[in-house]
Amino acid sequence: MMSPLLKPLLVGLVALCLSVTSHAGWNPLAKEDAANEQQQARSAAAETIAEFKKADPKLQVFFDQAYGYAIFPTVGKGGMGIGGAFGQGLVYRGGLHTGDSKLVQLSIGFQFGGQAYSELIFFKDKAAFKRFTEDNFELSAQASAVAVTAGAAANVDYSDGIAIFTQIKGGLMYEASVGGQTFDYKPL
Repeated sequence: MMSPLLKPLLVGLVALCLSVTSHAGWNPLAKEDAANEQQQARSAAAETIAEFKKADPKLQVFFDQAYGYAIFPTVGKGGMGIGGAFGQGLVYRGGLHTGDSKLVQLSIGFQFGGQAYSELIFFKDKAAFKRFTEDNFELSAQASAVAVTAGAAANVDYSDGIAIFTQIKGGLMYEASVGGQTFDYKPL
């Protein structure tokens, strides 16, 4: 027979254990949620790549010959004097998803408005890919991106092993600013 003081103590101990478990950050669906998010990111990347290729079919040469590439389906950009941009993307080598990347940009100068765009970065060789996948890769303000239009890729060459293409998704941005992009790479 259980003493009258022991029963409430055991009930309290069980309740405490259950409470700690439910608040300890354990989520049995976390792995499934992460897999769903990764699948959504891959789908968005594939759709964005299709949009780039539709706008300029000559980009296929870059996909065929590049060592790897990074695709940022949506980069949000805004500013008023000081501006910034942020996007999340996927990095591929040999057609395989090797990791994820975050793009951050800070710019200073005349700018006003907001815009969303997609960005595609090709790496010509292993050395360029390695530079990108090392911590805190930076593109200087002098790095130029080509706005994708029909035939634009025909006149583009790699600069320091990198070729950058962008495609406007929406918004309006007036700017004459200077800024660079920083990338953080996380392997799978």
